[in-house]
Amino acid sequence: MKSPVQKPVFRIALCAVVAGLAVAVMLLTALLPVGTYALPVFAGALLIAVVVEYGAKWAFGVYAVAAVLSFFVAADKEAALYFAMFFGYYPVLKSLIERKIMKKPLCLLVKLAVFNVAAVASFFLATLVLGVPISEFSLFGVNMPLVFLLIGNVFFLFYDRALTIFAVFYVRKLRDKLFRGVH
Repeated sequence: MKSPVQKPVFRIALCAVVAGLAVAVMLLTALLPVGTYALPVFAGALLIAVVVEYGAKWAFGVYAVAAVLSFFVAADKEAALYFAMFFGYYPVLKSLIERKIMKKPLCLLVKLAVFNVAAVASFFLATLVLGVPISEFSLFGVNMPLVFLLIGNVFFLFYDRALTIFAVFYVRKLRDKLFRGVH
């Protein structure tokens, strides 16, 4: 007999709750102006529970629902763009990359490549879709997107490590507490 956590109804309910929580976090962009970068990070980290419990297929589905809904309800469309273009799917993709590529240097290189492609694509989408003028990205003659990309790579390394720590914390501490009485 299947444990309740593995039953389809529970699976759908958990995925819906995680998607709802991710969208709720994205709604907070209306209240926290500094949330443009931080809130998509937190919203994406919520998908770790779905990745651990049900795998990448279900987690990508949750990501898709949360990303679409975020564009409709989030006050900060730039934050919704960052969630959709990287922070929403990266926790899922990270688990796949780490399972497929066992050599740490190559794994890190692939993850950095994914981040850089997403960052550059987000920049161009922000300028084309959201109408942010490219001229506003220069400060005292310095091309700020390149500076931001370099700083972003450093931040990404911390972010990737933080996701690993959170996944371990989820499995070791939160999982049993969340599903106590369900198994």
